[in-house]
Amino acid sequence: MAKQQVKSGDNVTRWIVIAMVTLVVVTGVVFSMLSQNNKENASLAGLDGMKLKPAVASTIDVDNGSAIVLNPGSTTVIDIWEDPQCPVCKNFEDSFGDYVDSLVREKKATVRFHVLSFLGDESVRAANASFCAADEGQYLDFHHALYAVQSPLENSGFWSNETLIAIGAKIGIKSDKFTKCVSDGEKVDLVKANYDSMPKFGVQGTPTVFINGKLWERTNPNFDLGEFSAAVEAG
Repeated sequence: MAKQQVKSGDNVTRWIVIAMVTLVVVTGVVFSMLSQNNKENASLAGLDGMKLKPAVASTIDVDNGSAIVLNPGSTTVIDIWEDPQCPVCKNFEDSFGDYVDSLVREKKATVRFHVLSFLGDESVRAANASFCAADEGQYLDFHHALYAVQSPLENSGFWSNETLIAIGAKIGIKSDKFTKCVSDGEKVDLVKANYDSMPKFGVQGTPTVFINGKLWERTNPNFDLGEFSAAVEAG
């Protein structure tokens, strides 16, 4: 009889331990999910107050790496090669984004954006979403939003299709067409075409910029707006 009681006690102890372990695991998973959601919400909160500027139509230039072309026909042509996950590209955008935006909107230059994806799957998804935004006439604002919330870690899991759709919605791109385009990866062929065109144009990293076909190389260790604008104006 005593032996049976000991066995029963062992079983009770075992189930208590199992229950406690399960509770710890479940709590950890829930905490992790909440933490990730909080991080995403906090990042997207950085877009609060951002409103779409007037739409700018774009075309795809197959002969130039299937780039997204804004304001075609100008005598000054700027080619910008970027990967959405590239941290130095974020520095470029933070320093020159408003200036490039003004060049397009004031019709002072043709700008060809080459959206690359060599840093991984999240770059592919972000690039696809960028082409989807271009179809809405909102490439410039979506491009700005991507860099505003860029994760400090590459392929961190942040740029899911759901988050990219949320970024669009946050700034005012809410069409069913955009959502479907992002979810279904409708532009992955264009993403691949941009990536595949890198060797043809001698592009080995990002950001790479050409002004009227000439490689722009900064002399300042930082991105200096005066230096860049002078190079653009000189052509």
